[in-house]
Amino acid sequence: MLIGYVSDERYVALADVLIEFQRAGETVAVVRSTPRGGVQADVPPGDYQVTLVKDGFGSKSVNLTITAGAPPYQFRLLSDCILGYVWPRSVKSGERSEYRVHSFEPYRLTLWRYGWKRELVKLLGWFDEHGPRAVMQITPDGDYTQTGVNWNKIGYGSAHHTQYVTGPERSGLYYLHAKGEKSGEFFSFPWVVAPARPTAAIAILASTNTWLAYNNFGGRSNYINANCLPTEPVVNARQDLIRYTKAGSFNVWGFQDDEYLPLSFERPEPGNVVREHEEVTDPIEGRLPCGMAPAEWRLLGWMEREGFAYDYYSEGQLHDGTLDLDAYKILMISIHPEYWSREMYQSVKDWVHNRGGKLMYLGGNGLNCEVEFLDQDRLRFKTYLSPTTGGALGMPDPINPKIYRESRMDRTLESEANLLGVVCTETGIMTAAPYKVVDADHWIFAGTNLKNGDLFGEKSLQERINGGASGHETDKMSPQSPAGTVLLAKGINQDDGGAEIVYYESASQGAVFSVGSITYVPCLLVDDAISRITANVITRFLSR
Repeated sequence: MLIGYVSDERYVALADVLIEFQRAGETVAVVRSTPRGGVQADVPPGDYQVTLVKDGFGSKSVNLTITAGAPPYQFRLLSDCILGYVWPRSVKSGERSEYRVHSFEPYRLTLWRYGWKRELVKLLGWFDEHGPRAVMQITPDGDYTQTGVNWNKIGYGSAHHTQYVTGPERSGLYYLHAKGEKSGEFFSFPWVVAPARPTAAIAILASTNTWLAYNNFGGRSNYINANCLPTEPVVNARQDLIRYTKAGSFNVWGFQDDEYLPLSFERPEPGNVVREHEEVTDPIEGRLPCGMAPAEWRLLGWMEREGFAYDYYSEGQLHDGTLDLDAYKILMISIHPEYWSREMYQSVKDWVHNRGGKLMYLGGNGLNCEVEFLDQDRLRFKTYLSPTTGGALGMPDPINPKIYRESRMDRTLESEANLLGVVCTETGIMTAAPYKVVDADHWIFAGTNLKNGDLFGEKSLQERINGGASGHETDKMSPQSPAGTVLLAKGINQDDGGAEIVYYESASQGAVFSVGSITYVPCLLVDDAISRITANVITRFLSR
C-alpha cells in the first residue's frame, strides 16, 4: 500500500529512509523508502506514529491517520546544515523580530549592518541546547511553501529563552551571521530595518517581493513548480520539472491567476546569502545574489560612500503604508524590482504624477508583474501567460489576442512604461554591454566629459552576466512611455537590445530617471561615469 512520499527541503526524493509505523505503542511495520521516495507499507487503516530516520537528516516522528483511498502523504525531512531567517522580515527601528535558526551543531550568531562598510553591530550569542542535536528545527510535512516553515514552534517558547533582536536605531540592510562551532559552516540572512520616523530625504526600497519570487526553499518558487507541488517529489530536475521538460514560459506560467498557490515569506532564503567576509567592493558571486540583496547592497554602499543619507524600507512597507512617500523627495528602486502590488504601483504613480515625487529606477525588468498580498506572510503571483505568447516580456492579450500587452502588469493593470518610461523586452536578455551616449548636452552628463557616441559603464562587479552596465534584462521606451520622455543613452547590446536611460518630468514637477538594466548598480562603485551620472540625478532631485 502506498502511504506517501518522503523528500527533503528542496522537494527532492529521499531513498532508503528508515520508517517505523507504531500503533498503540507497538511496532506494526518497519520499511525503507524507494528510489522515488515512495513509502510502501502493509498496514491497516488507523492512527499511527510514524518515525523517519536517515543519516544526514534530522529524525522526526509524525502522527498520521491512514485511510483507504487518501492521496499520498508528503513526509518532509530537513538536511543537516545551517539555515535561518528573521520574522518579521522587516521592522521599524525599535521593533522586534524573532530569529529562527536551524543547525545540526551549536552555532554563533552575530548581527551586522551592510553599508559602505560591513559593520558588526553586536554578538547575539552562542546557541545550543542540553539535548543532542537540539538546535535542529523541524519542517511541517506537505507544501510549506504556502504556509511557512513555522520554526521555533516545537520545543521553543520558554519565557526565559527568547530569541529576539530589536531593530537598531539606524535604518538599513542588516544581516544575521550564523556559524557552526565545529564545522565552521556559515549562513547569513537579511533583515530590513526601516526608520521609526523619516530621517532623510531619500527612501530606498528593498525588492523583497522579488526575493520571494526566486526563493524555492521547500520545492516551489515563481519559477519552479510555480502553481503547486507535483504529486511526486523530484528525482532529476531535468527529467521531472516542466521548466526543463517542456520548453517555453507558457508551460511554467500557463495557469490562470487564481490557480497559483500562494508563496510564503516565512522561509529561509538560501539564494540571498552574503559570503562571510564579502565586502561591498568585491565582485558579486553566484547566480541569485546578482539579482537580490547582495547586489542591492552595492547601491547602499555607494550612497554612503558619496555622503547621501537614506532610509530603507521593504516593499511590504510600501504596500501597507508604513513608507509615507510624502515624507521624501526621492524614492529609489534598484536591481530587479519585478513584482509589485497594484497598491504599490498606483501610490507611487500618483506621488510622481500628481504630487511632485522623484523616482529613480536603477534596475531592469521592473514592475513587470502584479502580485497580490494575501496577508503580511504570503503573495499570489499573477503570472498567467497566453499559450500564444513567446515569453513574459510582451504578449497577446489572453482574452483578445488582437491586443498586444507589453508585460504581465500591462495585462492586469497597465504597462509599467506609464510610470517608469521604459518596459522590458526580450532583446538583450542575458547579455551585458556598456551604454552609448545619445544626448550629451543633457544635465545628467555634467562633469563626465562624455560626448555623443562615447561609451560608459564598462566596469562591473556583476559576475553572472559580466560585460557592462546595460545588461541581464533590459528595458526600452515604448508607445506607453509618458509624453516628453527623453532618451539619454542606450546600451550597445547585440540585436539592438541595449537598455535605454530615459528621463521625464510630470505636470506636478515630479520626475523619473530610469536606467532599465539589472547590471547598472553593480557598476556604481567601479565606473566613474555611472557614479557621476547617478550623483547628478540625486543632487538635482534634492534641490528641487
